Amino acid sequence: MTKHFTSLASAAGTLTLLISALLVTQTANAEGDSNIEKGRAIAFGGTKGNCLACHMIEDGESPGNLGPPLIAMKARYPDRDKLRAQIWDPTAANPESAMVPFGKYKVLTEQEIDYLTDYIWSL
Repeated sequence: MTKHFTSLASAAGTLTLLISALLVTQTANAEGDSNIEKGRAIAFGGTKGNCLACHMIEDGESPGNLGPPLIAMKARYPDRDKLRAQIWDPTAANPESAMVPFGKYKVLTEQEIDYLTDYIWSL
């Protein structure tokens, strides 16, 4: 009887761990999706990020053509941190860059740069 109870308790513990892991994963995925949507709003918004003023982005209306199209970003920037650095201060890599240094000039907050990076990297 004790052996049966121990096996049942062990199975219940394992099940509890699996359910907890699933809930944490779902919460993280929902948060990630939410961050991407916040970043999209910044990229498409005309007041802060306004990426469409210079870049073509899928589903964007009236894109600019000063900067490169924002496509295949994970292939172009396999390291997310390098993409974030590019958004924060593109003049660090290219002093002649026409892109606004969004972090350096405090156009965007650090959190907004994270959201924007999440979105751009998802393209």
